[in-house]
Amino acid sequence: MPTCHHYLRRGLAAIFAIAALSAPAAHAADKKLTIYTYESFISEWGPGPKVKEAFEKGCACTVDFVGVADGVALLTRLKLEGEGSKADLVLGIDTNLVAEAKATGLFEAHGIDTAAVKVPGGFADDTFVPYDYGHFAVVYDSETLKNPPKSLKDLVEGNPAEKIVIEDPRTSTPGLGLLLWVKSVYGDKAPEAWTKLKDRVLTVTPGWSEAYGLFTKGEAPMVLSYTTSPAYHMVAENTERYQAADFAEGHYVQIEVAGILKSGPEKDLARQFLQFMVTPGFQDTIATNNWMMPATATSEPLPAAFDTLVKPSKTFLMSPQEVAEHRKAWIDEWLAAMTLN
Repeated sequence: MPTCHHYLRRGLAAIFAIAALSAPAAHAADKKLTIYTYESFISEWGPGPKVKEAFEKGCACTVDFVGVADGVALLTRLKLEGEGSKADLVLGIDTNLVAEAKATGLFEAHGIDTAAVKVPGGFADDTFVPYDYGHFAVVYDSETLKNPPKSLKDLVEGNPAEKIVIEDPRTSTPGLGLLLWVKSVYGDKAPEAWTKLKDRVLTVTPGWSEAYGLFTKGEAPMVLSYTTSPAYHMVAENTERYQAADFAEGHYVQIEVAGILKSGPEKDLARQFLQFMVTPGFQDTIATNNWMMPATATSEPLPAAFDTLVKPSKTFLMSPQEVAEHRKAWIDEWLAAMTLN
């Protein structure tokens, strides 16, 4: 995602927003910090514009965001570009991809103090810095679905007429998160679970934004998203119509991270940005722009809506090494069960 991860409006607005963020500010110095991230982060309603403005005030530079669809797509692009990448910093892969990202040899140690970071499971790393997190959840429309699933088992074995939109684990971090969630709960029985769930899946989208857009348009009563998603609707739209289902087995967590590229021309600026990421200047934008949980303290309490969100009874999180070792095989399992090409 956010995947995660911002909400709702897409199309031309996103294109214009990305173009605007890429345009150099007239007053900025010659230095340019190029950051690869996912499109929703830099949309006009995402954290990007606020983050850009706040960082540029103290960096004597221009922040140039380059957006791709999702976190998995970020890693794919980096692998294609290799050492020829124009990025100084990558923001938006998650811990499930950290080992694979390190294996490219493209990233270097960040060397910053991350003592302020507090995320579920206590993830800490010398190369990647967490900046937010969120638990994956089935978000449902309470006006059309009166009895939402109360567990992953309920979801897998429930009424096939009540559809869900999910994301593709090959291209999307939420899609990969669901894959790992099912594997965490079902283990060797995961293929059978996917075969049962297949009948409930309306469609599989490349990324989170497409899935959530179909959901809010009423194409399906459920979507794979985050426990934090309802906060957007409560805060921005003043409605409690959309809710997250609290699953008895627990929920898989996504921790999003950023890292510096060895080949980037502006390593000092990139390191300065990573340090900025763990301060309120960055963290204050996360809850109500990226609709995730901040990884460090914010300058003010979160909106009251966040107090009403599902608080998972158990958190699932596989090690980056385990995911790297099994990701391809588990995706192949998923493909076979879902009979997708």
